Amino acid sequence: MTNAKGRWPKVDLESGVEDAVLLILEWLGEQGVGAMIRVDAERMQEGRPAWTFAAGGGPLQGGMRADGASVAQCMGRALFKLREAGLAVPF
Repeated sequence: MTNAKGRWPKVDLESGVEDAVLLILEWLGEQGVGAMIRVDAERMQEGRPAWTFAAGGGPLQGGMRADGASVAQCMGRALFKLREAGLAVPF
């Protein structure tokens, strides 16, 4: 982790990606990538995937989006797409 500012706690990777979401967002910001995760209550009530991750800027060519029925599914897809785009997310 480059430019770590001493705030990276140990993450229990067995407990799921949900525990690392804020760390991932912070790391992306430090790389110059704007990112967010949101939940859409209307889509949740309709039984559609309600979680969305969106990112763009910095070394990320163009924007990207990942959706999922749970935060874990959404972030799992997002991490896969980020790594495909060449961002070695350290979580």
